[in-house]
Amino acid sequence: MQTSARTPTATTVLVAILGGAGAAHILAPGNFDPIVPSWMPGAARTTTYVSGVVELGVAALVAHPRTRRIGGLLALATFIGIYPANIQAALDGGMKGLHPPLDSAAVAWLRLPLQFPLFWLAWRVSRSAAG
Repeated sequence: MQTSARTPTATTVLVAILGGAGAAHILAPGNFDPIVPSWMPGAARTTTYVSGVVELGVAALVAHPRTRRIGGLLALATFIGIYPANIQAALDGGMKGLHPPLDSAAVAWLRLPLQFPLFWLAWRVSRSAAG
């Protein structure tokens, strides 16, 4: 089956997710600071900014065919690495400071299984990359 130019590929979707998340972490860090686990070293804001920069860097690696395989693997590692923050949000009863329903415990708990398709997407992109 041939895809049209308008059909987003797994790579395009992954770049958009990582780029959007990275930009959001940098432009609206207050939305993410509350879910940084307390056991993380340093200030929550620093962790939020670092994760945003990492997501943007990984998006750039995924976007380029030559670095796509390593980018996909780094995307997988990134998604696994930020999973504890999503667990913390669920344990804390939601992402405080966000508008409803995003601040609810139900949404926080629903986000947990929704992360697994991201793991699969990153793995798929890394496996389908040339090289």
